[in-house]
Amino acid sequence: MLLELKSIRRLIIRDDKATAAKYISEYIISRIKSFGPTPQKPFVLGLPTGSSPEGVYKNLVAAHKNGEVSFRNVVTFNMDEYVGIPREHPESYHSFMYHHFFSHVDVDPANINILNGNAEDLEEECIAYEEKIKRAGGIELFLGGIGPDGHIAFNEPGSSLRSRTRVKTLAYETIMANSRFFGNDLSKVPKMALTVGVQTVLDAREVVIIITGAHKALALQKCIEQGVNHMWTLSALQMHPYAMCVVDEDATLELQVKTVKYFKSIEQVATSQGFGQALPSEELVLKKRDSVLEKLDSPRSPTANSFLAPARPELVRAVTPDLVPDSMHERLPSPAEKSMPLDGLEAKEVPLLAMHERVDSMVA
Repeated sequence: MLLELKSIRRLIIRDDKATAAKYISEYIISRIKSFGPTPQKPFVLGLPTGSSPEGVYKNLVAAHKNGEVSFRNVVTFNMDEYVGIPREHPESYHSFMYHHFFSHVDVDPANINILNGNAEDLEEECIAYEEKIKRAGGIELFLGGIGPDGHIAFNEPGSSLRSRTRVKTLAYETIMANSRFFGNDLSKVPKMALTVGVQTVLDAREVVIIITGAHKALALQKCIEQGVNHMWTLSALQMHPYAMCVVDEDATLELQVKTVKYFKSIEQVATSQGFGQALPSEELVLKKRDSVLEKLDSPRSPTANSFLAPARPELVRAVTPDLVPDSMHERLPSPAEKSMPLDGLEAKEVPLLAMHERVDSMVA
């Protein structure tokens, strides 16, 4: 029971990286098909870059070429982009996405959204990106990967779990890790990036994370078996009702044996009963979004905070009457009051008994 209260909703364990990627690609395809996107109601998909999702993109491209799925009515939002390198640079995330995915499927270029790391006003670019996501109706499914330190996108250790799309200075460890894409030359690695925030990811209706390799095992353990911690930003998914991590066996090396057995047994039972990833109904989601927008649009009053709310009428006390000071002699009983019987009974003298008489009465 402890694991259910303090864990990612679903942990899917596969033998290796290839089968983990296969599971995710098939899951995304099934979600797009069940959603039934149209030009008026597109499927909004959040996408990552890096080595983790490469297998997923390869499978999605193959499925598209086989006629299994169309991305014509899919709107995409990428997680991040470097600051200061041209879009055409081979290591820009624009280049990565077109090389691995966009150029091979039927997605409409007008539906592709990637942060512009060369914008004149980077902060304004980030604000506009959040607004684009809102206008698109929010992200239906956010696919992501993590780093060895558990970061999502460029939300590195110490990032606020309420953060939004913003300019981010990269940690030295991240620069070192990314140097392999720049000929191991640290001077060529960008030092800043634009990234969606942790809260931006949490706002998605569903989040799916791929985690593979023994070098990410500690991050998975921290985020699955321990509590929410801004030093391991993946752990924020514990607060998401529809989060799923798909991992390979190597990524589970730091997990307790009982944790692995627990999640494997949950999947086995769910599969035998024909259960899938439960999702809220579309009407419920739309109502929730409308209510949130209404709250955002309505002006806040000074008493909007529950601690400042006025008292309810039935709980308001009556006005306390004025107290009239008296003197001490008025509080003392009068001689007539002293002679009055106690509790309506006549006062009478009680004879004193000698000690031996008391003992005899107790023995009797």
